[in-house]
Amino acid sequence: MSADRAPVAPVNPGAEGRDDDEEMPRIQISRRSALVTLLFIASVLAFLIVVLPELGGVKDTWNRLDEADPWWIGLALGFQILSMASYILIFQGVHVPPGSPITYRESYLITMAGLAATRLFAAGGAGGVALTAWALRRSGMPRREVAERMIAFLVLLYGVYMAAMLLGGLGLFVGLFSGSDPFALTVVPAIFAAVAIAIFLAVAFVPDDLERRLGRMHPKHPRLLQLVQRLAAGPASLSGGIRFAMTKARHPDAAMIGTVTWWAFNILVLWAAFRAFGHSPPAAVLVVGFFVGMLGNLLPLPGGVGGVDAGMVGTFVAFGVPYGLALIAVLTYRLLAFWLPTIPGAIAYFQLRRTVQGWHREDRSLRTSPADGGTIQSEVSPRTQVGSE
Repeated sequence: MSADRAPVAPVNPGAEGRDDDEEMPRIQISRRSALVTLLFIASVLAFLIVVLPELGGVKDTWNRLDEADPWWIGLALGFQILSMASYILIFQGVHVPPGSPITYRESYLITMAGLAATRLFAAGGAGGVALTAWALRRSGMPRREVAERMIAFLVLLYGVYMAAMLLGGLGLFVGLFSGSDPFALTVVPAIFAAVAIAIFLAVAFVPDDLERRLGRMHPKHPRLLQLVQRLAAGPASLSGGIRFAMTKARHPDAAMIGTVTWWAFNILVLWAAFRAFGHSPPAAVLVVGFFVGMLGNLLPLPGGVGGVDAGMVGTFVAFGVPYGLALIAVLTYRLLAFWLPTIPGAIAYFQLRRTVQGWHREDRSLRTSPADGGTIQSEVSPRTQVGSE
C-alpha cells in the first residue's frame, strides 16, 4: 500500500465522493451564547488589564511590558510563521492524495480558515475540524477517506505530542535533563501519554472492514446486528487512519518533517517570548511545560480563552519559574500564536468559499456537454475520482 493513499475500500465516486449541495460550515451562535462569550472574554481582558497589573509580584514584571526586547519579539513572530508553514506542509502531505485539486494554496486557505473557525469553538476546535472535512469532501474525496486521512493527520501530529510528554517527563524525573522534577508534572503526564499511545496502537489491529465482516453473520436479531455495525464504523475508520499514519511514519517524507517542526517552532515562539522579558527556563522544562499546559485546551471554555493560558502559567510556576515572568511570556506567546493568526484566517475563510465555488462550477462544466443541450455525460469528473481508485 502506498504511503500516499489512505487505506479505504473502493467506493462509488458518483454516490459518496461528491457533496456538491453541502454548504460551508457557518458559525451559528444564539444571542444568549454570544452574550455569555462576550461577557467572559470582557471579564478576562478586564482582569488582565486592570486587576492583574496591580497584584504584588506581577506589577514589576507587567511594568516591563514596554521594555520587551523587540529583536526577540520579531524572532518569535518569525518562528510563528515557520510553524504555520510546517502545518501546511503536514496538511498537504497527509490530507491530499495524487490527482487532488488541492494545491499548497488551497491547503493554506483550508488550514488558516480552520484555524479561525477553531477560535470560535472550545474542546479542541470542533469548528476547524468541520470546516476541513467540508473542504475535503467538496474536493471530491469520499467521506470514509476524509475521515481516515483526518485521523491519520491527528495521530501523526499528536503522536509527537505524546512522545514529547513521555520522554521529557521521564527524562526530567530521572535526572537525564536539567530542571526541577515535580512528580505531578513529569511522571503523571508521562503515564497519560504512554496509556494514550498504547490505546491507539491497540486500535490499529481492528480490521478496517469490520462492518463487512459483521454483515456476514446471521444472528437471530437483525436489528441488533445493524446497531453493532453502526457502532463498528467508528473504530474501523479510526483503525484505518492509524494504520495510514503508521505507513506514513515508516516512509518519512516532508509531511513527517512538518509533524516535528510544527511543535518545535511553537515552542521556539514561547522560548523567544521568555527571552524578550529576561530569561527562559531550561530546555526540557520549557518543552514539558508547554505540552502539559496545552492540555488546558481541552477545557470547554468560551472561545477557548483562558484554558491554555492558565495551564501554561500554572505549570511553569510549579516548575519554579517566577510567576510574573511566566505570565507575561505566556500571554505574549498566546498573542502571537493564538490571536494574531486569526486575522489572516478570517480572510482565508472567505477566500476558501470562493475557491470551492470555483471547483463546483468547474465540475458542472466537466459533467455537462454543451453540444447536447446540457445532458450529463457518462464519464465521471476526474475530480470525483480522487481517493477512490
